[in-house]
Amino acid sequence: MTNKLNLNNLTKSEEDYLKALFQLLVEDNSVKVGNNQLAEYLKVSPASTNNMVKKLKAKNYVVSEKYGKLELTEEGRAIAVRLIRKHRLWETFLYNYLNFSWDEVHEVAEQLEHIKSYKLIDELDRFMDFPEKDPHGELIPTSKGEYKVVPKITLSSLEEGAVCKLIAVNDGSVNFLRFVSEIGLALSSEIKVLEVREFDKSIRIQFNDSIETVTRKFADNVFVKVL
Repeated sequence: MTNKLNLNNLTKSEEDYLKALFQLLVEDNSVKVGNNQLAEYLKVSPASTNNMVKKLKAKNYVVSEKYGKLELTEEGRAIAVRLIRKHRLWETFLYNYLNFSWDEVHEVAEQLEHIKSYKLIDELDRFMDFPEKDPHGELIPTSKGEYKVVPKITLSSLEEGAVCKLIAVNDGSVNFLRFVSEIGLALSSEIKVLEVREFDKSIRIQFNDSIETVTRKFADNVFVKVL
């Protein structure tokens, strides 16, 4: 990023809260995010969240609007984007160069994203020839802080007979990513929706000469491009 942010006055926990708020507001496109929603997302107590939000307000990273709605300030947003950039670059490095599987990279990148050095991250980006996407198909923010949100279509939104290509997956759950790998799905896998069951909205899909029945929850976390 062109203007260096002051990262030294932020703890790891404070950074986690800023990133979580950004993900709820921007990536999940939530209309309203309050303390309770943020606490639920981070799986912490409302009391802990209330205390943290007060600290972030005092540092001018978060503001409250009407009815307790939380918003990021410009600097708070920039810090969150930088954290996401670091996370996705580290995931890419671990996957492409250190033989980590895509269900292993998330937890390690969660630790590495808190490294403060600008030079290290910029050189990591340069070393990998400026990758545009991480191993899960998510776009990597640029060094200038440019963050693009691409509208996503979930597998669960498709009707029977649809043919699509897997373009990204939600990387938030190790168990989910492990299951994706175990059944043989990967980025660019071509998927055909064979059946959507009325009872529980589970979906029978065909890919790579395999047929699997997946839950609605699974299909909600798989993003596709219709062919």
